[in-house]
Amino acid sequence: MIIANLIAIFRKELQGYFASPFAYIVAAVFWLISGIFLTLVLYNITLDLATQEQNGITVPRDVAYEFLGGFLGVAISLLLVLLPALSMGLYAEERKRGTLELLATSPITNWVVAVGKLFGVVTFFTVMMVPIWIYQAILFSAATPPMPPQVVLLANAGIIILATAILSLGMFISSLTESSILAYILTFVLVLFLWILDTIAPRIGGVFGEALSHLSLFDSYNNFTTGILDTSSIVLFASYIFLGIFLTAQSIEALRLQRS
Repeated sequence: MIIANLIAIFRKELQGYFASPFAYIVAAVFWLISGIFLTLVLYNITLDLATQEQNGITVPRDVAYEFLGGFLGVAISLLLVLLPALSMGLYAEERKRGTLELLATSPITNWVVAVGKLFGVVTFFTVMMVPIWIYQAILFSAATPPMPPQVVLLANAGIIILATAILSLGMFISSLTESSILAYILTFVLVLFLWILDTIAPRIGGVFGEALSHLSLFDSYNNFTTGILDTSSIVLFASYIFLGIFLTAQSIEALRLQRS
């Protein structure tokens, strides 16, 4: 019964994204800007190599890895802006339409609804990433020396895990308000704070600063881009995902008690 309800929520959420013009706009903007920056990153690396060759500089460089790090760095920065746009309506629109009360008082548990919604938005985001993976596959197939596939796979898997964590936190914020715009702003501010923690922590110093540095999304994602499968990074992302689902479930439970 739980699995059936979970699948039903997942399908409803996923169909909602594929039926939403706004979701297509977000995807189109992501594809367009990613394509532009892909070209720019590749052009800059090629131009730099040509300049070195003209100046007689023969320093060996791993061009494929430079491209991967540069392009994914830009893509992640772009996702910090776009992901809150995907999560902002997960519950805020339900509140606005008055259907959140129906979910809150339905026999389906809050956890099932939250997980189903999260699966739906993460699946849509994964579909958004497919063209990016095609770009990479074409470019890395021509790389000399060849790029180790495990590095590329781990870096892109890191994007999915990072996106799931951001979307989970955004889902919780969306459950607190009926304003999608407010949900977007608050999610963006929260994610930006978690992203720059590694630069704030050293200025704070001490035990508290050290603890904050371990909560940084940026620092944890960097481990994936270097091809390192770091357990602590996986635990951190999993904790953010669980925290978002847990807080969302508690938020809806509070609404259920308020309506009962």
